[in-house]
Amino acid sequence: MRTNFILIAIVLFSLTLFAADKITPLNVKEGLWEMTVTHSMTGMPAMPSIPPDTLAKMPPEQRARMEAMMKGGASTDVRKECITKEKLEKQSAFSDDRKECTRTVLNSTTSKLEMKIHCKGEEQGSMDGTLLVEAIGSDNVKGKMQAVTNANGKTMNMNFTFSSRYLGPACGDVK
Repeated sequence: MRTNFILIAIVLFSLTLFAADKITPLNVKEGLWEMTVTHSMTGMPAMPSIPPDTLAKMPPEQRARMEAMMKGGASTDVRKECITKEKLEKQSAFSDDRKECTRTVLNSTTSKLEMKIHCKGEEQGSMDGTLLVEAIGSDNVKGKMQAVTNANGKTMNMNFTFSSRYLGPACGDVK
């Protein structure tokens, strides 16, 4: 159950630049980007312990994330994303659009995006949060999100910070 909440939270956070009305696209380069996300949560239901032999079979990064989740601490994920002109124009850069989420843009410029997010899923419960994304330059983006999730009568507080850096114009097989 805890793993499901974390996966949901990561997916919701990764939706940092999704489609919404009247958003001015951030002025960033097209191509391959690397995003480093640090997240912490409070109010998480206790996670059942994972057998040591299962942990031993995991790659070191995955094992470290699982151990951090079991302790309730912050964890960091790194992923790559291909940013295209179409994604920037559709405001879906760094993510896919989620139909169960509504967004209210508070501020949108070529260097800053602020919005409120509300997501309602049948199984996941609801999530309300605020997101701030700043383009420090055309090859450097940072941001943060605070959110509260309510599911199965449990409330969790989530905090995310991220930084993204441009790696180059060729995306290879990264989508």
